[in-house]
Amino acid sequence: MSLQTSHIRRRRRASQSPNWVRRAGVAGGVIGTLALTGMSSSANAEPSAADPATTGSIPVIPALSTTATAAEAADTIDETVVEQQLDAARTEARTEAMKAAQKKKAAADARSRAAAKAAKARETATASRSAGRTALAASSSTSATGSVASVIGFLKAQVGKPYVYGATGPSAYDCSGLTQAAFRTIGVDLPRTSQAQSTFGTPVSVSAVQPGDLVFWGGAGSAYHVAVYIGGGQYLDAANPSKGVVIQQMSNYMPTSAVRVL
Repeated sequence: MSLQTSHIRRRRRASQSPNWVRRAGVAGGVIGTLALTGMSSSANAEPSAADPATTGSIPVIPALSTTATAAEAADTIDETVVEQQLDAARTEARTEAMKAAQKKKAAADARSRAAAKAAKARETATASRSAGRTALAASSSTSATGSVASVIGFLKAQVGKPYVYGATGPSAYDCSGLTQAAFRTIGVDLPRTSQAQSTFGTPVSVSAVQPGDLVFWGGAGSAYHVAVYIGGGQYLDAANPSKGVVIQQMSNYMPTSAVRVL
């Protein structure tokens, strides 16, 4: 058999396939294409049985949404931690402030107690000094009163004795000799002359003289006569040669100055 004859036969066998087969193949391809297209359209147009909107199942959260939610949760946790730290810091600050206030109050109380104690000590010391001064004053007053009485007693015992210029006793006196002798009986040494005696002791007003004070005629340091005030508006002196030692009314011959020795 020649090559040409073989080729012709194959073509005939191939052409002997029924036309419906070919038509069926074409139709099948078209129908398949339409079917796929319809399925795709149906899938896009209608919800599937697994759609959470129709089945009520939990939806699948996209990955991006999950990441955002985690970030928000982390931020919330961070804010909570910061707030807790701030609360702790505020609590600690309040505690420290309370401790500081308590320490300040304790220090103030201690200072107050110390001040009260010091004030009480000062009060006690003042009372003690006052009592001491009162006792000393009473003692001094008693002593002075006794001394004044001794001086006045001595002077009255000399009344009637003669006045002799420059005499210091015991039988005759001049004015300053008599006062010197009288105060010597209580241990007080007066200067010899009336001028010197007028600057001895504490100056007092003539209107405020007390028994035992020296009274003078003439200024301090230049007095020319001296006597002793004995109370009741009277003084005792060695007056002059005509009177001798006498008691006189001060209003009859007022002195010009006075000093307090006791």
